[in-house]
Amino acid sequence: METHHVRTHRSDEGLAKEDQLAWKIAQVAADPVDVDDDVADMVVNRVIDNAAVAAASLIRSAPAAARAQALAHPVSVGGAGACVFGTTASRRTAVEWAAWANGVAVRELDYHDTFLAAEYSHPGDNIPPVVAVAQHAAARGLTGRDVIRGIATGYEIQIDLARAISLHAHKIDHVAHLGPSAAAGIGTLLGLEPDVIFQSIGQALHTTTATRQSRKGEISSWKAFAPAFAGKMAVEAVDRAMRGQTSPTPIYEGEDGVIAWLLDGPEASYDVALPAPGEPKRAILDSFTKEHSAEYQAQAWIDLARKLHTEYPLLFDDPSRVESIVLKTSHHTHFVIGSGANDPQKYSPDASRETLDHSVPYIFTVALQDGGWNHETSYSPERAHRPDTVELWRKVTTVEDPEWTRRYHSLDPKEQAFGGEVEVRFTDGSTISDSIAVADAHPLGAKPFARDDYVRKFRTLAAGVLEESEIERFLDTAQRLPELTADELGGLSFTAQYGYLTQAAVPDGLF
Repeated sequence: METHHVRTHRSDEGLAKEDQLAWKIAQVAADPVDVDDDVADMVVNRVIDNAAVAAASLIRSAPAAARAQALAHPVSVGGAGACVFGTTASRRTAVEWAAWANGVAVRELDYHDTFLAAEYSHPGDNIPPVVAVAQHAAARGLTGRDVIRGIATGYEIQIDLARAISLHAHKIDHVAHLGPSAAAGIGTLLGLEPDVIFQSIGQALHTTTATRQSRKGEISSWKAFAPAFAGKMAVEAVDRAMRGQTSPTPIYEGEDGVIAWLLDGPEASYDVALPAPGEPKRAILDSFTKEHSAEYQAQAWIDLARKLHTEYPLLFDDPSRVESIVLKTSHHTHFVIGSGANDPQKYSPDASRETLDHSVPYIFTVALQDGGWNHETSYSPERAHRPDTVELWRKVTTVEDPEWTRRYHSLDPKEQAFGGEVEVRFTDGSTISDSIAVADAHPLGAKPFARDDYVRKFRTLAAGVLEESEIERFLDTAQRLPELTADELGGLSFTAQYGYLTQAAVPDGLF
């Protein structure tokens, strides 16, 4: 890896294009280095993972609305168009709108992969725009191997940016790293020249910076739309750059640029490590997926609650026995999804699913009582309103523990942790304590996810949504991704069983 020192520059300093971070990223994207076999295997896993959670979300409000918007836009004259999850492979739509619809379906349940460092990310959000462009532009001779290369670039850039540059510290939403990474991934896919990728990165970043209010308080459906919007903007930015249009420059380092006014300020600097020329892009292997449909920092807590439920099966049936439950954890878990957020909605049975998904007190309570987690029933209004759950839920608080915060930010994968320690105090004075560092499905967890787990996740979430024959067809196609021809790229989508999509009520809009 090569480390690039990035700081703000006055306009009269004349920062050369070749010295700008966006150019360094473009060079990585344009590097024709081969993808390692283990990276290609993980790309296949994540394509399956994305499709699994998309299938489970098809008739929810946000994906249904996004799909309706996409299907209202015809295929452009510049390509074959792209497929939309749930619809037939022959019904294609405008490429940027397919990226939009599929991106919303993937993110809706907050159930796909994650990477956490200085910034948070869901790097699987790069897959919908890259695949949509591949389907649309397949006539350029693109293959499954090109798709893998594009996805590997998207993961690499988003993860490298997330390691180095914190957005949330300045209340900027994490998708500001996704716009550039998706543009870079599309550039790799299409084999574009560095200057074209450079311009598309600048445009994608410029149009995808937004505040973190989308993840604060009463969290709305925009949480699912935000990354899809970044992917859509990346597609459009690449199109404009291919037509010779330019972007604000220098987008990161300018005196009125992103660093100076959205991040750490005019005196700020960052060290961003990117692959050196000829170095394989392997960052996807540092990311991790979810066994449970909840914010990633809640994954380990679900597993710990499941363990306590098994060890003490009757102890939490009567919440009156419990005096308090304290989760000692990292700064992020405490202040973003814990009681440190000071969001009363995190303790409200009437809160939205999106809000409960970001409430570790709720999640830990339900998993403790049920001994598991379900992407539908665990969030149902009936489940949230159960009196014994509400009583126990309001006894659960979080506190920041400096050691867990340190481990959360550690760059050593063997030390990095996303869990904490629980202390349960009972009214009779007795206590129970236990701890967990990483989720069971984490690469260093009790049961790391492997190909069979991804396949099982797809079969489970697609059951009742897709016909069995379509489940098998998709899994076969996805697992042959490295060998797919241009004509087979449309098979990376799937069709819902007859009549399934009609269950979604979609009000009319403008389109």
